[in-house]
Amino acid sequence: MKFIEFGLGNKWFIRTETEINNGAEFEEKGIVLPINLQSIYLRIWIRKFVFILDSKEGYKRTKKNRNDFKILIGIRSL
Repeated sequence: MKFIEFGLGNKWFIRTETEINNGAEFEEKGIVLPINLQSIYLRIWIRKFVFILDSKEGYKRTKKNRNDFKILIGIRSL
């Protein structure tokens, strides 16, 4: 699964995070092709709370262990 994200709070303004089946993940600067669109999402991370509005899964709210601030628009791809 690939997550292509645009926004503030990550190491790069545009980045691709790739998750491998064994749970490992890595990130790369820019957009990594090919893109097989699964959904589009908006992620807002304020302190320990993450609010996600996803075109496929709807609204979700989660809590993380670390404090951060991020505003991202992303594409979920296979």
